[in-house]
Amino acid sequence: MAGITIVFDFDKTIIDVDSDNWVVDELGSTDLFNHLLPTMPWNSLMDRMMMELHAQGKTIEDIKEVLRRAPIHPRIVPTIRTAHALGCDLRIVSDANTVFIETIVDHLGINDCFSEINTNPSYVDEQGRLRISPFIDFNSSPHGCTLCPPNMCKGMIIDRIQASLAKEGRQRIIYLGDGGGDFCPSLKLREGDFMMPRKNFPVWDLICKNRELLRAEVHEWIDGEDMEKIVIKLIEKIKIQDSIQLLAVDYKIETLPIALPPPVRVHQ
Repeated sequence: MAGITIVFDFDKTIIDVDSDNWVVDELGSTDLFNHLLPTMPWNSLMDRMMMELHAQGKTIEDIKEVLRRAPIHPRIVPTIRTAHALGCDLRIVSDANTVFIETIVDHLGINDCFSEINTNPSYVDEQGRLRISPFIDFNSSPHGCTLCPPNMCKGMIIDRIQASLAKEGRQRIIYLGDGGGDFCPSLKLREGDFMMPRKNFPVWDLICKNRELLRAEVHEWIDGEDMEKIVIKLIEKIKIQDSIQLLAVDYKIETLPIALPPPVRVHQ
């Protein structure tokens, strides 16, 4: 039976806020962030903000403490654990960063549910500052996608995931997201895959305006409770479809005409 890969965005999909804004706002640097926002790309701005927060005396532990308080719908973690228990391959594709995401999934106790996290690299330097790098070095190797921010094309990540899954046998993909950056990967999904845009969020608006461009089946969701019902329903649907296909293949094999050897003439 073909496997199921579920790809989650992170901000406003797994957690209910944007982790970048959450940290900046909770640590009292919203005005500085808004002042600098028009002057540089978002990813570069977050790296700058982390250095500014360090200069104000904020430590990496202060940042992590804020991240552990990020709001999340109570049904999100059970959804992830159930999907993992049902044998699905879970992955994160996010424009946040490794420290933010790993801090939160570790706190929620779901880090072992994900086979990989695709996001902007981050690390704490020798001076204790959190540094955030772009997923793609847009100065030396721009990705060229006009739909995505310069530091990350989620569509390219889906291309890579699809290529790796093809080597293991065809796998169905369920993709969940909310932001404009989730539109490009939705166009990469194939017939038999499922796109789950969060209703009344940017990716949902883009899909509504460009529905004819998608090959995947679309199922909108509103909150964690809605997500849970739809994800479990789609997992069950895929497994039933795959079982029917296997039965059909087995039936064809059993009913294939068998070439009998020619009769042996017996001389009397």
